[in-house]
Amino acid sequence: MRKIAIIAVTEKGIEKALIIQKEFPKSLVITTLQSSNESVSTITSISDYLADNFMKLDGICFVTALGICVRLIAPYIQDKNTDPAVISVDDLGLHVQSVLSGHKGGANDFASKTASVLGANAVISTSSDVQNIWALDTLGSQFNWQTESSIAKNKIMALFANNKPTALLLDIKDKGTQHLEKTVPSFVTIFYNEKDIDYTQFELFIAVSYKVYEAKIPSLFLIPKVLSVGSGCSKQLDFELFQETLKSKLAAEGLYFSAIKNFGSIDIKAEQQAYLDFSEANNIPFSTFTSDRINTVTIPNPSAMVQSKIGVNGVSESCAMLLSGNNDLLVEKQKIHLENSEKFTFSVALSAEVARKTTVAIIGAGPGDEELITVKGKQYLEEADCVLYAGSLIPEEMTNWCKPGAVVRNSAMMTLEEQVSLMQEHYKKGNAIVRLQCGDPSLYGAIQEQMTIFDELEMDYFIVPGISSFSAAAAVLKSEFTIPEVVQSIVLTRGEGKTPMPSKESISAFAATNSTMCIFLSVGIAKKVEAQLLEHFDADTPVAVMYRISWKDEEIFQGKLENLAQIVKESKKTRTVLIVVGHAIGARKNRSQLYSPEWKHIFRTNKKFVVTE
Repeated sequence: MRKIAIIAVTEKGIEKALIIQKEFPKSLVITTLQSSNESVSTITSISDYLADNFMKLDGICFVTALGICVRLIAPYIQDKNTDPAVISVDDLGLHVQSVLSGHKGGANDFASKTASVLGANAVISTSSDVQNIWALDTLGSQFNWQTESSIAKNKIMALFANNKPTALLLDIKDKGTQHLEKTVPSFVTIFYNEKDIDYTQFELFIAVSYKVYEAKIPSLFLIPKVLSVGSGCSKQLDFELFQETLKSKLAAEGLYFSAIKNFGSIDIKAEQQAYLDFSEANNIPFSTFTSDRINTVTIPNPSAMVQSKIGVNGVSESCAMLLSGNNDLLVEKQKIHLENSEKFTFSVALSAEVARKTTVAIIGAGPGDEELITVKGKQYLEEADCVLYAGSLIPEEMTNWCKPGAVVRNSAMMTLEEQVSLMQEHYKKGNAIVRLQCGDPSLYGAIQEQMTIFDELEMDYFIVPGISSFSAAAAVLKSEFTIPEVVQSIVLTRGEGKTPMPSKESISAFAATNSTMCIFLSVGIAKKVEAQLLEHFDADTPVAVMYRISWKDEEIFQGKLENLAQIVKESKKTRTVLIVVGHAIGARKNRSQLYSPEWKHIFRTNKKFVVTE
């Protein structure tokens, strides 16, 4: 919401309006009163201002009585699809009411955000918000889904608001469908296969799908952009004929044209005018691939003729696969002969990112405290059928998030081959699998060897980052590891022990920068590390020896760098230790410019937004 007017009619109202303006920095504060504040615009008539600007604004906040707000906007209200979001705030900032365009215009969100700024109560009366159920009129735009319905949408919304039995079909998996699964109302039943739905048991059907369904009950279709189309063609392809034919062919296959996410061909077709026009007319990105890239894909319907002409086994199937990241095609190559004797081929694949299939989730479990796992990581852990974790590095309490019946194994006594065998067994069954890694998987996590095996076995996987122990260390030390004009870099490294370091990496080389240094896996060579650090750091540089950060038995030993080896010796800690060295430890000087009154940036400018009459 960019264009916002905050209208106040009393002195107290102006005070509240100026507070609200700080949250919406490019907004206008408007009043008919005289004000010495340079951010306040004084006008002669609010009615005249609204007559000129009502439809130009995205949002209007009245800091007035609700009756004043209603009377002032009444002459200008036209349609809920075009009216701006209007909210009303009382002079004391106790209540913020959503007045007009609650869902589509965003007034409900506007009211909630304004209420949080003032510490006020948001008053929202739309049925879906009161019941805490989905707002079907904005659900599509919320998750970038196109919407279609079999009857008028207001009738669909009425059925839903009245809690009529609803069947929800989810043919894909993305953030939107995950949200629906987690917030499903009691009167909604989720299905993952349309054949399982007995429509006689429901009064409303909602589908999140790229497929066309013809249910015999009122239906709402939420269409995600998830299809990749590959195509090859003859030289003089006509754009309109191509577009209309493709639409009809997709419909015949039971696929929505509006579900197309991207479109592609071989690079010799990069200037094909029909393809360029198709891309522009439908706002569908057009990409091309080289012959070498196309030849990396094995397709189901290779063509000897295409191979002889342009050096590839096929264009449409290869490009659909490359665009989607999916080796399975929804529509294999179709050869189309147009009425003007031109030809084209097309193939369709579903984006691999949204396909409902098993994947291995490699999840960063955080530094130790079971509550320091990310929200996303915890969600996957709660849903997993098989969980592997290293008991020596991850607290057993974290497995309490796992659901009853899940297979939960401590991998400490298992070989890598045994771990992979167990995960492969569950993968073949279609079970959800989680591999918990301590800290963040990108740091000393040994996931590269696991991913190599997953690639060889063609097992899909993804990574959920976690909180590293170096971040937990900064929190425990109550320190910011980057201090203005003191240190602006953090080095994450380890000392050279039995495992050699790369030739250009060493403690001494990094120490030359005097960055904050977080040294992993090096407590056993503390004396050697101390000597290398002292080559460049002052002897009295602060140092912290941190044992099992954020665990219940956490211990922290602090001192000066010149005593590092002695601190380690006296701590009697031999593993699970992070060494932190640098002037940032405990520093409290040097103010950042970010919040300085003299420092201006895009969110806090010195520009005053006012109306001049």
